[in-house]
Amino acid sequence: MVGGAAAGIGAYVLGPRRGRFGPGGKKIQGHSTPLVVLGTFILWIGWYGFNPGSTLMLADLPATGIPFVAEKTAVTTTLAAASGGLTNLFVHHYLSGFYDVGEMCNGVLAGLVSITAGCSVVEVWAAVVIGFVGAFAYTAGSLLLEKLEIDDAVNATPVHYFCGVWGLIATALFARGENMRNAYGNGSRAGLFYTGQGEMLACNVLALVVITAWVTVCMFPFFTILKNVGLFRVTDEMEVDGLDASKHGGSAYKIDLEAMNTPTDVNRKPPAVHLEKDVVHS
Repeated sequence: MVGGAAAGIGAYVLGPRRGRFGPGGKKIQGHSTPLVVLGTFILWIGWYGFNPGSTLMLADLPATGIPFVAEKTAVTTTLAAASGGLTNLFVHHYLSGFYDVGEMCNGVLAGLVSITAGCSVVEVWAAVVIGFVGAFAYTAGSLLLEKLEIDDAVNATPVHYFCGVWGLIATALFARGENMRNAYGNGSRAGLFYTGQGEMLACNVLALVVITAWVTVCMFPFFTILKNVGLFRVTDEMEVDGLDASKHGGSAYKIDLEAMNTPTDVNRKPPAVHLEKDVVHS
């Protein structure tokens, strides 16, 4: 959530990329869907170290519930990710008419972020619900930034901030007392849906307000200073040429763009090939 808020503030201060908004503006597509999918699965696998690994031990300690917590956390993490990915795939098919693999990957990440706060204290059915709602939180955040013309190139803010907010709220709704006892040794607190009491919800709402305010106070001046001293954005010429060419000495992809943009006549006949007959000298 901290990183997502910082990303949104940075995108706001930096301003949109050329051609993103305004007259003739359009969405700028990513360059490699296979790399998007590969990166998503690398993150997904890493999340098992982040969520189940946060229990810090897998030894069989009687009466502690620690192995059970780690196992259950792995299951809730998996279900939320799958739920978020599938939901976002169909949500964006409804919005655009296409099955967008990139948006499915963002839905997976939305589910993972949404479940992280409560991964050890919610039931498996709740993990599915949390991932499902996380896809809508991500989509709402993405559409809001687009409406405000804030150019978050990789949708880091919708994934990490908006879904992080939902994750905090979801924990305060779905946390079960028995799971709280197994994970933290204190079962006297539980979510609103189990107790009918709003103490945990109030605390988590206060936490998200404080986190948002703290990141804003720290990062807005930081990014503003970088922009004012000319260290936050490349020149217009570099942006047009691309950073591969202007910063790294060449394109990452050896593609002849001029040849690709040359129109071809599909009805043109291939050139005739003239074969000379062998000449026999006597």
